[in-house]
Amino acid sequence: MNHSDALAASQAPSPGADLVLTNGRIYTVNDAQPWAEAVAIKAGRFIAVGSTTDIAPYINDRTQVIDLDGRFVMPGIYDMHTHPDLALAPEYAGYLDVGIEDPTPEQVKQAMLDYAANAPADAEGWVYGAYFVRYTFKQAGIVPSRAWLDSFLPDRPAAILDRSWGCMLVNSKALELAGITADTPDPRHGYIERDSITGEPTGILVDGAYALIHAAMPPTPAHALQRAYGEAVHFQSGRGVVGTKFVHVCEHRLNALKAIDQRGKLTVRVEAAISWQDDIFPVKRRWELLAGERHFYRSSRLNANAVKFHFDGTHESRSSYLSTAWPGDTRWRGHLNLTPEHITDMVVDMDRKGIRVIAHCTGDGASDIFLDAVAEARRRNGPNGVQHQCAHCTTLLDKNLSRFAELNVIAEFSPVGWYPSSFSYARAVFGEDRMQRAYNFKGVLEAGGTAVMGTDWPVSSFDPWIGFEAMVTRENPWGEEEGRFYGEPIALEQAMRVMTINGAKAMDIDDRAGSIEVDKYADLIVLDRNLFEIEPKGNIHNTKVEMTLMEGQWVWDAHGELDGTEHQAVWQRDLPCF
Repeated sequence: MNHSDALAASQAPSPGADLVLTNGRIYTVNDAQPWAEAVAIKAGRFIAVGSTTDIAPYINDRTQVIDLDGRFVMPGIYDMHTHPDLALAPEYAGYLDVGIEDPTPEQVKQAMLDYAANAPADAEGWVYGAYFVRYTFKQAGIVPSRAWLDSFLPDRPAAILDRSWGCMLVNSKALELAGITADTPDPRHGYIERDSITGEPTGILVDGAYALIHAAMPPTPAHALQRAYGEAVHFQSGRGVVGTKFVHVCEHRLNALKAIDQRGKLTVRVEAAISWQDDIFPVKRRWELLAGERHFYRSSRLNANAVKFHFDGTHESRSSYLSTAWPGDTRWRGHLNLTPEHITDMVVDMDRKGIRVIAHCTGDGASDIFLDAVAEARRRNGPNGVQHQCAHCTTLLDKNLSRFAELNVIAEFSPVGWYPSSFSYARAVFGEDRMQRAYNFKGVLEAGGTAVMGTDWPVSSFDPWIGFEAMVTRENPWGEEEGRFYGEPIALEQAMRVMTINGAKAMDIDDRAGSIEVDKYADLIVLDRNLFEIEPKGNIHNTKVEMTLMEGQWVWDAHGELDGTEHQAVWQRDLPCF
């Protein structure tokens, strides 16, 4: 052996594994080898997958060996659209939280009065928070308006968000401080509801229009954002999430994520999508971030290589952009926040720069325009650009189902209407025919496209297992509202791919994550039940994740199995309770 051969041999990796999991029921999501008993891991990657006998040679005196005792194991899961800052930071900043799923108008009123009684009493002290539900106001025969708010909070600025985050209700004092009058033009990405005779604002601001209110308020403090994101990734790790997209961020939010990352507490991979529009908070430096400053935040677990657009609104506010008129109307199709020309130019430009566009499209007309824009980007820039993402996909035209595969666009569905609930009934305002085709996982998958799931928290639950179950049942996980559901279920195996390898693909890492295969990242979760041996309804959603491994690092240990060892998990035992 010459000197160079000896040097190469001395630098070769040891055949011994850092970690071996054995005696398990391991579902790999790898078609070539769907099941295994054991895995060997070294330097954060799988080096062997197979039977217990196959893995035995990889064990030496430095290998951590865990006997799974027959437990079920699968790849880590992915939540491809969520907003922890919107859910948690308001509370940590001291904002109002009504704290009721479907509050009545009287409950909203009392919560705002109680908050005002305990908040600073100066005239500039905002009464601000979440949320009211426009649908419950309609049920009570009350029109939510500034006059209603003025009747009990006339002297202090007051603003409260709708649960769908599609609109905000404000009083006259808030309109005054924000400078909103009958002469204020609608922003392109939203609109001000007005009295049909006088043109005066009614107090309802839809989509981007309520950024005018946020611009008049102090920004969310840094400590609240850091706590919000920190608790979110803790919860996600405890529910088996290894990859996520925090959609709709600004510089303050990126700084909070970077701080958590630098403390070693970012225990999921995060793609943060920079907000293009001021529809939830003002984003003053979007161009600088998108032009290149986003790279400042880059690490192995954090990137900001995406941009979030709101192309239309929400069904609850009838601002979703439909392909035909809304039921009961002959002309109103909803609101498109950007012109089709603007959408096309921006998608083409972002595609050329290699920046993923995540486009909020709840109406079938909005997704149609988005797919047209991606088609133009493929024509101008070539077919192999970044995968863009159609967010929510609440309703899709049948003719567009095959275009997701043809154009390499991710179809992302949010579970707020997959099963019967007061929320799904509120969304049924856009028509029974569209509702029966809502959240069409099956259509996209059968056409060869890639579908993923996003919780869209706080619009719906942060727990991804609820949506996971509803994908394969289309029924209420809690046994309520029997016999009524919307759309078609998909098979468990399909749902497993949606939650794992498809999520990895949506983050451009499916070549190295998303399934349990040799040379891929050692991501996996140990569950308290075998998903293939249970009745899906009522059982998938309350699955317990006992351990989460990410890149060979234990990030969650529900029962303290690793306590007192050098492999102790980052998060243990108790999850945050939201």
